[in-house]
Amino acid sequence: MSTVDSTNFLEKCQSQLYSCAYYQKLQALPKNQRWLTLAGLFLVSQIIVFGSLYLFFGKIAAIGFFASVLAGLATGLGALPAAFCKQVSNNVFNGLLGGAAGVMLAATAFSLLIPGIEYGNELWPDNGLWVVAAGMLTGALFLHLADNKLPHIHFNEDLSGHTESLQKIWLFIFAITIHNFPEGMSVGVSFGTGDMHNGIVLAIAIALQNIPEGLAVALPLVALGYNKWKAVGIATLTGLVEPVGGLLGITMVSVFSSVLPFAMGFAAGAMLFVISEEIIPETHSNGRSRIATFALMIGFIIMMALENLLG
Repeated sequence: MSTVDSTNFLEKCQSQLYSCAYYQKLQALPKNQRWLTLAGLFLVSQIIVFGSLYLFFGKIAAIGFFASVLAGLATGLGALPAAFCKQVSNNVFNGLLGGAAGVMLAATAFSLLIPGIEYGNELWPDNGLWVVAAGMLTGALFLHLADNKLPHIHFNEDLSGHTESLQKIWLFIFAITIHNFPEGMSVGVSFGTGDMHNGIVLAIAIALQNIPEGLAVALPLVALGYNKWKAVGIATLTGLVEPVGGLLGITMVSVFSSVLPFAMGFAAGAMLFVISEEIIPETHSNGRSRIATFALMIGFIIMMALENLLG
């Protein structure tokens, strides 16, 4: 989808939102009352979701959803520096992204692929590898189609020019939101197996990976004149799509346990697609970055160590 078509799509979505009667009523409320209303709605929704998960799927499923919420909120934690400065050095940012890529690679291998193959072999002796491989390719294909069909901007695309850049940044934010969905799903799938250890390790990995993403969302908004705390809030919201993916992952594998190996492969393939297509190219967008390379290795080692220490 071209940038022009993407921008038109985004403008149509904004127009529909602004014309919604409920949105207009919410905006008409005093600021404090508006935020209290939103907080109340969010709290009620969480009580309903957590209660339903606990009743129908058990304690681990409820903990898994909570873990996916915390992992998503890490995006807001990563955005906090934007409230105090308008930019960070390329070396720092590349190091953070490289570390995030290493963490995700280790989590994909140790918390999704290896357990997925083991579960697959239990269901289909000696065929677990192929079931997981099919899931990986399907996950990568899913993100490939989303990448082509849904409006967004990549990490390493030019965001220069004030008016155009504002539109492009929102498309970039939409991209981050798209990519957060399979990450949340991977946490949900992992907890859906009933394996608390794998779920916790993967949730930690996703949270660590979300920190530089939050910074990548908030900094351009602050640089263009957005209120710094509003920019942090927007970055936080992009991470809150992860609990939606987490909820889908938990319920899917809890109800249909036979799809578990495929689902773990799907989540792994989607995450590998994001690492290769978005994160690593961004760390080298201005030429080779040795800092990013070593940060990736350190991130991988940290996640590998956590996997063993928490085992």
